[in-house]
Amino acid sequence: MSDEQQAAGSPERGPQPADQPRAKDDRARADRGKADRARDDRAQDNRARDERAKARDNRPRAEEGRAAGDRDSGGSDAAEKEKEEQGEQDREEREKEEREKEERERERERVSGRFKEHTRDPLAEEQGDDGPTDLAAASRARHSTRMLFDTGRDLNSFDRSFIQSAHIGDIHLRLDSRPSGAGMRSGPVPEDELRGLRRVHVEPQGYVRLRSALVARRLLVLGAAPGTGRTSTALSLLDEVTSGAGAEPGAGPRVSRVDPDGGVRGLAGLLSGDGAEDRRGTGYLLELALTRPGSLPPDAMDLDGLAAALDGCGAFAVIVVTLGSAANPLLTGRYGMICPPAPTQELLTTRLREKLEERREELADRTAAPDDTPAAAPDSGPDSGPRLDELLTAAEELAQRAEVRDAVGLKDLRPAEAELQASLLAGHLLGDLSYDELLSGCRSLAAGQAQEWFAGVDRALAALPAAAADGGARRSGTAALFHPVAFRIALAVLGGTPHSTVAAAAHLLTWELSVQSDPDNTPARPLFCDDPESDLALSRAELTDGRVEVAGAEVGARLIWYRGSALPAAVLAEIWDRHFPVRAPLVRWLRLLSDDPRPHVWMRAAVAAGELSVRDFDHSYAELIRPLAEAATPRRRIFAATTMDQAAGHASHRKAVGKLVDDWSRFGTKSLRWTAAMALGYGNAAATTDDALDALARIGVRDDGDQLAAASFNVVRLLALPDVATVLRRMADWTHHRREAYQDLGLVTTVRMALTGVDEVPAAEPGSPLGDRGDWPLPLALAATRPELVGPMADLLWTALNTPRSKDVAMDALEALMRTAVRKDGTEWAQPGLAALLPALAAEEHDRRRLDWLLRRMMNDPENPLPDAQARSLWWLAVPSPDRTGEEERHG
Repeated sequence: MSDEQQAAGSPERGPQPADQPRAKDDRARADRGKADRARDDRAQDNRARDERAKARDNRPRAEEGRAAGDRDSGGSDAAEKEKEEQGEQDREEREKEEREKEERERERERVSGRFKEHTRDPLAEEQGDDGPTDLAAASRARHSTRMLFDTGRDLNSFDRSFIQSAHIGDIHLRLDSRPSGAGMRSGPVPEDELRGLRRVHVEPQGYVRLRSALVARRLLVLGAAPGTGRTSTALSLLDEVTSGAGAEPGAGPRVSRVDPDGGVRGLAGLLSGDGAEDRRGTGYLLELALTRPGSLPPDAMDLDGLAAALDGCGAFAVIVVTLGSAANPLLTGRYGMICPPAPTQELLTTRLREKLEERREELADRTAAPDDTPAAAPDSGPDSGPRLDELLTAAEELAQRAEVRDAVGLKDLRPAEAELQASLLAGHLLGDLSYDELLSGCRSLAAGQAQEWFAGVDRALAALPAAAADGGARRSGTAALFHPVAFRIALAVLGGTPHSTVAAAAHLLTWELSVQSDPDNTPARPLFCDDPESDLALSRAELTDGRVEVAGAEVGARLIWYRGSALPAAVLAEIWDRHFPVRAPLVRWLRLLSDDPRPHVWMRAAVAAGELSVRDFDHSYAELIRPLAEAATPRRRIFAATTMDQAAGHASHRKAVGKLVDDWSRFGTKSLRWTAAMALGYGNAAATTDDALDALARIGVRDDGDQLAAASFNVVRLLALPDVATVLRRMADWTHHRREAYQDLGLVTTVRMALTGVDEVPAAEPGSPLGDRGDWPLPLALAATRPELVGPMADLLWTALNTPRSKDVAMDALEALMRTAVRKDGTEWAQPGLAALLPALAAEEHDRRRLDWLLRRMMNDPENPLPDAQARSLWWLAVPSPDRTGEEERHG
């Protein structure tokens, strides 16, 4: 019986199924039986060949005897003719044997090539080669991106409609957008407000330098992001300089706000007009809105004129502007300075002390005895509870609790956020809030920031100049308006990539938003509007040193992240839930990202699309998932599969996604079945591992194995799941199946398993035993971490090595495994895994001869020869000392 017949199996003599236990002796006897049968077949073939040769040799001698008897009768000519005919027959037989040998060699090469084709990377038709670099990089990008959306999982949701405007005890929580300074009108600042500000204001770093500049120049242009306490800092500065020593009080109010519509020239005119003496020593706060279309910043001459007017009447002014390209000329001039945010811990401590004092006073008022009733008991007064210092310490400890910090999800708190968190902490400590209500309120902080960022962004479009009178096309200024918004969305999707990557994606999205908002006009695309410092400040982002993969190699890069793990999910939820018209340009933008060749771009976009799908799966399926699942390019189909897997990671959507993927595996088109296979490989698109393997088997054996490569690739991806033993058992079942299509599925999956690295498997999370061996081959990492899997993996590899149609590719895969024993610099690599697996592959004499032949081939490789010392080391790993025969002398 041939080796191929043995691998295919028969009802009478098929190998034992992998799910039945097999002792080592039974396996050895079975192997010896196979070897004996193979030797018997070869001996029988040799005997038949010798008999044919002997018959050919006897025929000329018989003819020679007859010819000798007929010489006297003139038979020599006939004998010579017969001899020539016999020679011609011999030549024809030899030529036939050569043709048959060549045909067998071509068939072997064809079958081997078909198996090699099935083990290629699913992106190979786009990459142009077999390298797994892109999918490995994509898998790593998926790991890092999923961490950004942990705060958006089902268990971390909150009821926005409840928490947006509600009374919890005596605490009033409100997450509506905070009013910007641009909405404030002229008028004096009450003294009560200034006194309250002096009590709670926390000075930012460099506050003294700001005050000195204001005193020296009487005019200060203060730049900062909205919500960072810039207005409070400006009022505090004006309060100090107008009430300090040397101040010249006038008849009017000490500090006043100025209507921003009048601008710098309006304030200068006010100071130079009638009644200037009454304004002596007054401080003025002017908040300019430079982000509105058509708004122009004041020039240097305007600022100099205002400074002269202020000096003339002994007054002071602080102009507050938002960081950005429009404000850069002001902030780089002689009057400009950046206002840093207040330190978070000091800000929270101050707000906590204030809230605890207020709450204790309220409790004291409620517990005080009325005038017409007896006095309250001594232990019911305001001093009966914990002291203020004790409450403050307890609140700070509560704020540092990991669960509370994760719920907040912000590295830095702005004044309004610190005030809200302080109210929540005080309410919980004083018994007005439950712990769950505290966590829900803390989660609302990031949602409030996202709502503030996007509320009414395009209201200013109504102020755009009308079209030209001649009806000609005009250049729209929407791009400048939408760029900060687009940058925040791009950062939510692509956080952890280089700043240039996020900026480029933001420009693409800016274009889509501009066209959607103003389709009749071509948006003007600003070329010099980018300001990295402004992008960081306006988006609460930070730059860190990191690494990024470029064509499989890591290079240093400056990576950009949100300063808070809760912001990416909050931004996407705000956009998708509350601003429906934005969905169309956002979907078009995500489709553009799906075509980006960089894995860290398209994979992050796919994960973000999955998070959006959870919020409205019907819309995402129709507009994004289904079109990409039927796309012609593999990358787009992997994008759709990743999106579905991310949605399936939420318990609320796992069943729906599983039903969809199962239907595609049964009844879908070729593209849909391919996409379903990729979704199943993540491990979330089926109820159980067995269900996933059933679906993958249906896809792999259908249409003569047309999608065998995709099915086998995703079976291997399941080997990182905890239920890896189930996967190996099913692979063994397939290799022993009666149908050749299932045998091919098992053999191809086995070879692909040997060629797959740990970093290509999505379930191998960083920090896990497998994840810590990211550059190891998957079978060696499994052998080193789970010794009980060595036997099943060795059986699968042995079958692939002894089956004619897969043995060449399997031999190449075994060579690739053995070359990972040590690195090029001589340090240990995957040698512990080889030490566990190789002895099981070299248990018998013929296995050792094959290993000896492979090692010699590796040593004689002209391009990458294996050093003799490494060859000996590998041989000693495979063959334990007591079992060595004569080969160790040739390797030692």
